[in-house]
Amino acid sequence: MSVELMTVSTPEVVEAINELLPQLSKSATLLTEEQVDDLLAQEMVYLFAFRHDETNAIVGMLTLATFKIPTGLRAWVEDVVVSEAARGQGAGRKLIEEAVAYADKLGAKSVDLTSRPTREAANRLYMRCGFEKRETNVYRFNGSAVADSL
Repeated sequence: MSVELMTVSTPEVVEAINELLPQLSKSATLLTEEQVDDLLAQEMVYLFAFRHDETNAIVGMLTLATFKIPTGLRAWVEDVVVSEAARGQGAGRKLIEEAVAYADKLGAKSVDLTSRPTREAANRLYMRCGFEKRETNVYRFNGSAVADSL
C-alpha cells in the first residue's frame, strides 16, 4: 500500500475522487475533470491518494492545504476518506503520516484538522498519529448568510 501525491488529473483520478466523495459527505457534488484540474493546480494545496497494493486502485485520499500567515507557514488536513472496503488496513494512517511529513518538509509550524465527535474511529486514528485535541471553538460563517448578516 502506497501514498502518492497527485499532480495531474487523469480519468482514473477523477473517477476515484468521485467514488470517494459520497463516503466523505452526503452533500458533496461530483467533480468534473476541469474541477479536478483546478484543484490540483492550486498552489499550496496537495492531494494525496492511497493506492491498494494488489489492485493499484485509489482507495483513499486526503487534502493538505498550506498557507502563510504572520506567525509562519501553517497546514490544515481536510477531506480524509478511505473507501469502506479498505478501512482498517492502515490507509488512513499512511495518508496522515505522509501529509504530516510533507507539511514538515515544507516548513509548516503546525498541522491542524477537525473531526466531528461522532466519527469515533477517525478521532482515534488522529490521536494515534500524534494529534492532540485542542480546547478551542470552531465557528463557521456560511456563504449566503454573509450578505444577510452585514
